Amino acid sequence: MAAMASGNWPPSPQPGPSGWTCFPRVAIRTPGPDAGAVREARGFTIGTLQRWGVWDRSDDIALVVSELLTNALRHALPGPGEPRLRRPVRVGLLQPGPCVLCAVADPSRHPPVPKEPSCLAESGRGLQVIDRLADTWGYAPLCDTGKVVWAVLSVKPAATGIRLRLADGPVSPADGQALRAKISR
Repeated sequence: MAAMASGNWPPSPQPGPSGWTCFPRVAIRTPGPDAGAVREARGFTIGTLQRWGVWDRSDDIALVVSELLTNALRHALPGPGEPRLRRPVRVGLLQPGPCVLCAVADPSRHPPVPKEPSCLAESGRGLQVIDRLADTWGYAPLCDTGKVVWAVLSVKPAATGIRLRLADGPVSPADGQALRAKISR
């Protein structure tokens, strides 16, 4: 994912990433399963972006992390009386170049499913918010158990490398699937 987002895909036959001027910035947090976890993750995201000097779209990025984590806590953790899973929920941020990749790993193998809530519903719009704010998003199953749901947001116009938006708008889910298929080869 870092290579794709930084424009270094496909990988060079030369050892080491030739196009990177520095290694990607990475920050990881394991929030608790309680109600304050989303607020904590939002603060972690804003603080991390400030340390990295990323001011552009920091509010959007924090909102996307909040929605990803809320979905993981609401839909991916075992309910009362169910056995606890070994894998905790983790929040990660990666800045490989002119974008930030937000990722939330959770113990569930069930894919995220966008809903069409009624106009009076108080929840169910998280993936729609992510779809509107992110340049692209998706999920990937983990090797043993669980999945990672991720979103990429550009933080400044990219002069070179991969374009995360099509000329006529955001990348569609079908285009995102085609891009993920190319990456997995």
